Amino acid sequence: MLRVDRLDGVATLTLDRPEVGNALDDALVARLGEALVACAAEPAVRVVVVTGAGRVFSAGADLNWMRRMRDAGPQANLDDARRTQAVFAAVAELPRPVVARVNGPARGGGVGLLAAADVVVASSEAHFAFSEVRLGIAPAMIAPFVIARVGAARARRLFCTGETFGAADALAWGLVDRVVAPAELDAAVAGVAGDLKKGGPTAIAAAKKLVRDVTAADPAAVPALTCELIARLRASEEGEEGMAAFLEKRPPHWAR
Repeated sequence: MLRVDRLDGVATLTLDRPEVGNALDDALVARLGEALVACAAEPAVRVVVVTGAGRVFSAGADLNWMRRMRDAGPQANLDDARRTQAVFAAVAELPRPVVARVNGPARGGGVGLLAAADVVVASSEAHFAFSEVRLGIAPAMIAPFVIARVGAARARRLFCTGETFGAADALAWGLVDRVVAPAELDAAVAGVAGDLKKGGPTAIAAAKKLVRDVTAADPAAVPALTCELIARLRASEEGEEGMAAFLEKRPPHWAR
């Protein structure tokens, strides 16, 4: 259901339901949430990669799960939605950089999952759609993460049409960050992970939170927020090590 592999500071979480296009259901979402918590608690994990087994990234929500939730009653339905959105938020807020390795098509919640990642590397053969409206629902749980990447106007169009679009458009619109040939996908992801491991772990966690905080803050509060952060980081053990390493022309301890 979810395969977890660790190698050289990189934890790879593979959605492993290829028989249903790696569709998300409550059990897989719960396992993904547990794996993210474990990664956050393990200092040896420097980067998290999320991908799909086989030739599909994720077909989105499992329709059998959707039917069960429809029939479960209003409160159970709402509770399930909250648990699911919390896992998407956990990807975005994880104090480790998250790379989405998009090995193939993504639909609905699968697109939301990659949109929550910090860096998205996609195969040129990947294609995408928000097909929820064609099922009589809306991409509600994933909307905050998708809108943050593609903007409100484009999200309105894509959410309402349910149209399929390719990797080149996804790149142009900011949904993905890099598109490579399928044979180059693993090398591209490894290169991104290598770059991320050059950054201080505390600094990367702070940088991720900085974007969220600045985006959500009252503009008047931003100067104090940002100045306090840089002052704290400059005086931190990691900040001192990073500056000393630069001046001494050596790699910092976290990059060795």
